Amino acid sequence: MPQEAADLPHPGPGEIHRRCVESFAEVLEGRLEDALELIAPEVVDHRGGTQGDHRGREAWRQKWERMSASSEFHDVSVTIEQNVVSGDTSVNRYTLRGTRTDSGRRYEVLGMDMVRVRNGRIVEHWALLDADAMRDQLDL
Repeated sequence: MPQEAADLPHPGPGEIHRRCVESFAEVLEGRLEDALELIAPEVVDHRGGTQGDHRGREAWRQKWERMSASSEFHDVSVTIEQNVVSGDTSVNRYTLRGTRTDSGRRYEVLGMDMVRVRNGRIVEHWALLDADAMRDQLDL
């Protein structure tokens, strides 16, 4: 008798994290649905700064919709340089590359993010991006 989908084991946190990071270019193109399937309804996106935490999948969707609607970049790619998994938590160090559409200037910056995964979906997220290097490379 075939196993029910709910009974099958979920991919580990490293695999879920990789899928989410690698979907970034699709998200910028406005294709969100596959990536949103990786996000738990009760997710907490720890944004820090004045933005504070964002809670829930709908807040995550709104963040991605704003990014895709205002995207000034094309040829965006993400390369995971290193992944470390401990229990339900995955950390990626990655390189983000792209081209600013109006100027044609390219950028290549380092980023790091961490997720906590439960039942095959991201329930918490933290991120850092070298925004100073990005501004310098884009001459902003």
